Formats: sequence, structure tokens, C-alpha cells
Amino acid sequence: MRIMADANIIVSAILFPQSTVAKMLAHVVDTHKLVLSQYTIDEVKDVFDKKFPQKIAEMKKFQKEIPYERFILKKAVYKKYPEIRDVDDLPVLANAIESKVDLLVTGDKDFENIAIETPQIMSPREYINKYME
Repeated sequence: MRIMADANIIVSAILFPQSTVAKMLAHVVDTHKLVLSQYTIDEVKDVFDKKFPQKIAEMKKFQKEIPYERFILKKAVYKKYPEIRDVDDLPVLANAIESKVDLLVTGDKDFENIAIETPQIMSPREYINKYME
């Protein structure tokens, strides 16, 4: 299965390597194909630059050591995608749809109740309950 992780998942896993989210992400990497959009990679970098500059080395180590497929969305017409409560999250949704991943894992509540068939959208807890327990 190809699984895209949202920036909040990546940031959490890097900052808290012993956390449940980090273990969930390790399971994704070990048993599936992790897909990261360039948008998410840039978003993670921005978060570390602004909020956690002392942890940039950990972020770079993650990017070098964790195997993932990078997806670059060339051009998006955002009005063709389903509505989302926070329009700033629309690029994440567009990347997940266009990359044709099977699953988007996000801790962002703005993705709840989006009526799409693919990708399936799950929280880390839902992923753990379905695939790890």
C-alpha cells in the first residue's frame, strides 16, 4: 500500500522518536511505501526553521535515513477538489489525490468528514487500530 503522511505526522515523529506516532510511521515504512509530497517536505522544513531550529539536524537525518517516494504536484486547480474546512490544507489533499496514494495519515481534524473514496483518510490512532493491533 502507498501511504502519504501529512506534515504534522512527520514533525511529531522527528520531535518525539519514541512516541506512538513515530512507531506508527516506522510501521508504515517497514510494511508499506511511504509517500511524501514536496509540499509536505517544504512545510516540515518551514516548521523546523521557524519553531525548532535547534532540531534541524534531526529533520535532515530523518530525510536522509527514512526511505520514501517523493511526489511533486506540478500544477493544481484547487477548485476541482473537495472542500476542506481549512483552505490552507487543500494542497495536502490535492497532493494525496493526485499521487494516487491509498491512504493519507494525518492528525489534522480538518480532514475529517471529507467525502472521497480514494485516498482513505485516517488519523494515526485509526491506522494503529486497523493495521498494528
